[in-house]
Amino acid sequence: MILNKENLKNISGEKVNVPAAELLELPERIIQFGTGVLLRGLPDYFIDKANREGIFNGRILVVKSTSRGGADAFFKQDNLYTLCVKGIENGENFEENIINSSISRVLAASEDWAEIVKAAHNPDMQTVISNTTEVGIVLSEDKITDNPPQSYPGKLLAFLHERYKAFNGSAESGMVIVPTELISDNADKLKDILLKLSVQNKLSWDFEQWLKTANHFCKTLVDRIVPGKLPADAQEAIESQLGYTDELMIMAEPFRLWAIESSNERVKEILSFEKADKGIFIVPSIDKFKELKLRLLNGTHTLSCGLAILSGFNTVKEAMADKAFAGYVSNLMRNEIAHSLGNDDISYQDAVDFASSVTDRFSNPFLEHQWQAITLNFTSKMQMRNMPLIRKYYSLKNEVPPFIALGFAAYIIFMNTTKDGANYMASVNGKTYPIQDEFAGILYEYWQNPETAIDNILGDRRLWDKNLNNYPGFNAAIKNYVELLQNAGTKKTLANLQAERTI
Repeated sequence: MILNKENLKNISGEKVNVPAAELLELPERIIQFGTGVLLRGLPDYFIDKANREGIFNGRILVVKSTSRGGADAFFKQDNLYTLCVKGIENGENFEENIINSSISRVLAASEDWAEIVKAAHNPDMQTVISNTTEVGIVLSEDKITDNPPQSYPGKLLAFLHERYKAFNGSAESGMVIVPTELISDNADKLKDILLKLSVQNKLSWDFEQWLKTANHFCKTLVDRIVPGKLPADAQEAIESQLGYTDELMIMAEPFRLWAIESSNERVKEILSFEKADKGIFIVPSIDKFKELKLRLLNGTHTLSCGLAILSGFNTVKEAMADKAFAGYVSNLMRNEIAHSLGNDDISYQDAVDFASSVTDRFSNPFLEHQWQAITLNFTSKMQMRNMPLIRKYYSLKNEVPPFIALGFAAYIIFMNTTKDGANYMASVNGKTYPIQDEFAGILYEYWQNPETAIDNILGDRRLWDKNLNNYPGFNAAIKNYVELLQNAGTKKTLANLQAERTI
């Protein structure tokens, strides 16, 4: 039995949340550009949840860039799909299966453009959501009269221009535009491109003013690991439990975050689905969430990956199953990074709460996150994510942060590479790792003289924002940890540090 509207009545709600029939009749209130798993696993998840709770009461018209084709899974399944949420939440195993009914139609821009543009005349259609990857928000030579325009901004501008004409440029017809592309200031960049495209297409001054003043462009931050399609054996097992087949089934972790920047009351009214879940925030500034994610999630990954590889761990979940390593991660976040984040917007408790969610995410037994992948551009990640933490920690305590220093020492050891032609390779515990780091050559040259390597690496302003040798005790701590890691071993060094500094 395939998952579709007709078969919903035959699906038991014992092991999957089945939508009520009336949810499939709700009006279209959102146009979404993209069918990717992040959209289906995060924004569409929130909207479906809000509909179930009677909060939003609207569905999504999805625009896909690829051809519809004759065997399109969305068409066959009446746009229904199963979201399998699997992982750890609040320290406990969590699993939930949900049949998502938030999507009303999926139209292909290449074949259904006239129908897509027609949706601009719908007064209920008040929100635009997109995720067209980082390369989707770019300025091109697009013509909005093309059928369809080639770029996402071109398509969006054509849609908005049609809406402007349909409602005679009324202020009420403006839309809330919420890009989820993972680029900084995504909404500002999209708005700037639309205005430039408007000039290129010689659209009226009145339209430009409507675009600027009647529409709300909201910067966002999204965060949820959505691996997408399940492994074949796992999907077969779940389909057997649920009693139906689903070509669109995807998996997501329990953690979810969608921070939307706006202080406008109309935006909050239109995006009423915010009220349905603790993972959505409409706030005057999303900087707090960006900082928490950058330092506690990304920064911890960067400081931990060298130690994990030296310890012989291949995946994040494998490392977190080790008591000493999990203790290192906890102390790093709670005792050092969290204290270094405190400001007017972020309290210590905010940081500790976020750190707890990071621990859950790292420990997820259903995710295969390879440590080697995290070493990509190791040096620049260390610079961007962790140098501000060292600077802030010293400004607060004027002493070495030991857990940060240990992670930094492991980075230095890992980046002691060999050279094969133009390629650099790291060798750890009998395994060889290809190095993709723009500063690999500098580090390689420093390691040709081991006696001065650490002094030179710490002091090179090309690598860091300042000479790290000037921080009291930092040079000595790094040298001590490098020696311990190389001679006593990673696991013993971790255990000793845990015993000395555990909070």
